[in-house]
Amino acid sequence: MNTGLLLYIPYRHLENRVMDAIRAAGFEVTLAQARLLQRINPGGSRLTELAEAAQVTKQTAGFLVDQLEKAGYVQRVPDPRDGRARLIHATDKAREAAPIAEAEIARIEAEWEQHVGKRRMTQLRATLKKLCEITDPYR
Repeated sequence: MNTGLLLYIPYRHLENRVMDAIRAAGFEVTLAQARLLQRINPGGSRLTELAEAAQVTKQTAGFLVDQLEKAGYVQRVPDPRDGRARLIHATDKAREAAPIAEAEIARIEAEWEQHVGKRRMTQLRATLKKLCEITDPYR
């Protein structure tokens, strides 16, 4: 099994568990919507920025933002730097899901640490952070 797949399988497990926890708490969002939501900057994001960060077309991002806006998870506001542009902001409703996701991630990481041991988990995190130096285009 290649390293990319070895990284992806645990991530997919984590993502599925987080989505299950969010849905169980009453938040009706799809995985595609959630992936877009988590990429919204605190000060708002332009649609083109979201599309690029989520690696989807501008049309797909626009469709997802339309759905999220109808459900009350985002709002579009004028960009103060450019009156022609709009910024997408997460609403309080969207931000209420964050603690649920964070708590589930903490549970999962604790399970992983119990399974592999504290030292290995610490080494894994340090190694992955080091790899982010050369792989994360948004850092």
